[in-house]
Amino acid sequence: MKKSFFVVLLLIFVRIFSQVTPPTQNQGLVKDPFFKNSNTQTQTSKKVKHVHSDTAGVTPDKYEGNMVFSGNVQFEHQGSVLTADEVVFYQKENFLKAIGNVVLTTPDGNRITAEEMEYDGNTERGIARKNVVLTDPKQTIKTETLYYDKIPNTAYFNTGGTIYSNDGSVMYTRSATYYLNTKMIDFIGRSNIETDKYTIVSDNIKQNQNTGVSDFTGPTTIRDKRNPINYVYTESGSYNSKTGESFLNKNSRIHNNGKILTGDKLYFNRNTGFGKGTGNVMLDDPQQKRFIKGGYGEIYEKKDSAMVTDKPYAVKILSKDSAYFSAEKFITFQKPDSTNALKKKSYLRAFRKVRIFKTNMQGRADSLSFNETDGEMHLMRKPILWMGVKQVTGDEIRVYSNPEKEITDSIRVLGNAFAISKADSLNLKDEFNQIKSKNMIVYLNNNAIDSAKAVGNAQAITYADDTNEKTKEVTRIGVALSTCGEIVAQFLERRLEVIDCNIGANTDTYPMSKISKAERFFKDFNWNTKDRPQKWGDIFLDTPNYPEIVYESDNSLFERAEAERKKLEEKNKPKTPVRVKK
Repeated sequence: MKKSFFVVLLLIFVRIFSQVTPPTQNQGLVKDPFFKNSNTQTQTSKKVKHVHSDTAGVTPDKYEGNMVFSGNVQFEHQGSVLTADEVVFYQKENFLKAIGNVVLTTPDGNRITAEEMEYDGNTERGIARKNVVLTDPKQTIKTETLYYDKIPNTAYFNTGGTIYSNDGSVMYTRSATYYLNTKMIDFIGRSNIETDKYTIVSDNIKQNQNTGVSDFTGPTTIRDKRNPINYVYTESGSYNSKTGESFLNKNSRIHNNGKILTGDKLYFNRNTGFGKGTGNVMLDDPQQKRFIKGGYGEIYEKKDSAMVTDKPYAVKILSKDSAYFSAEKFITFQKPDSTNALKKKSYLRAFRKVRIFKTNMQGRADSLSFNETDGEMHLMRKPILWMGVKQVTGDEIRVYSNPEKEITDSIRVLGNAFAISKADSLNLKDEFNQIKSKNMIVYLNNNAIDSAKAVGNAQAITYADDTNEKTKEVTRIGVALSTCGEIVAQFLERRLEVIDCNIGANTDTYPMSKISKAERFFKDFNWNTKDRPQKWGDIFLDTPNYPEIVYESDNSLFERAEAERKKLEEKNKPKTPVRVKK
């Protein structure tokens, strides 16, 4: 019985032990692929050296039976010093695993702290994990995993990190490589740089911590924190944090107080607020619905002004019609409204060879001043303005418009005012209504001249017509010569119909047979058709130099009447008696 029981018990033990899995064979040290030696500069490396630890020993069932050092552990290798609470030393592989309060100090004084670190003495590479901090004289990098390579002296992370620079800036990025020798940081992917004055957001930044220069090779925005509507954008350029200068080379824009400056190449100084552009420059002002193009432009942020030159032209975009301007130089600026300090008024000024084209108005002058907010435009120095078959000249012309309704209300002419209109636009006769005075105001209705008032030594030469009420046929009566203190002219259906001569009025009407061609024109009459822009492209020309319109001169009635008068004078002359010699 006992023998049988012993046999059964033996069979049970054999069966149990036969089901136990044999111990797993030691697989050895498994390294991260980062430790594969790809450094061509690496020479035969010295062994990692143990300097100090409180305890040391081997635990067969831990760390594959390799030496474990604990308590104030310190290792040294090629000038680098590693300290930790615990270090596993894989002597054969010349490899360390450090755990707890890990600090790696490099020969050049850089310092990496982490909760865990692996270090390969053969490749001189390390991986720091958990609450990693890299500190050097220029900045501090914080991340969760940091890859350090001593030979090129670089540090890399791709788990997201924050970089605190000694100049106070803070950088956020997903991935970056830091070149410790040159102090260059290569940000990979969307990154942010924050300072107390501005923010940089870029898809690719390379920043030199020594020079303070950041190079951009992707979409980048540098935004002013004090005034976020002011920023620069580029897809290729650089920024110097020490001087505040930006050099922008591709698809770049400078946004300044609601205005946008673009060009082939741009420059902007954040400290001075000065910017400039060269090549295909455009200054866009969406609020004023106006843009200026040219070869060169400047902006002055602190003065809220800008300048464009090098064959510039401006376009004022209107709902039904646009106004085109050209000059040698344009300046725009804003000033506080005298009645409301919270509002600003926008101004446009043009200098030398000003040309204007609008479908219902064209003009020329030496200079222009345009209050875009109030709709008041001044043309100065030999200005000339055309509207339909009418021409206005003077020392200065002021045009008043309603910006909201986009219509011209009135035109004031100051000094040597002279208005000319074709007596009949349907023919080519040299018949022109003319009004001269010291000053003049022209009133418009629906952008067409409605009436005009001439004040101060007013003179007029006007053609008088009579309309048959039944047939509506117009018959020319003659020409009226008026001299008064004030003349008021009424235009009906674009024709001069009524002339009121006030204050010392003196008006004489002469039939066509009793007024010569010379008397039908003022001495300084100048009906200009060759210089008038007929299309918007003409604003780029000093003069379009169109052929002068040849008008037919009809002086036949006066000439026939003059001939008859001469005949009558000859006939009525007393005959001198003929003396007969005796």
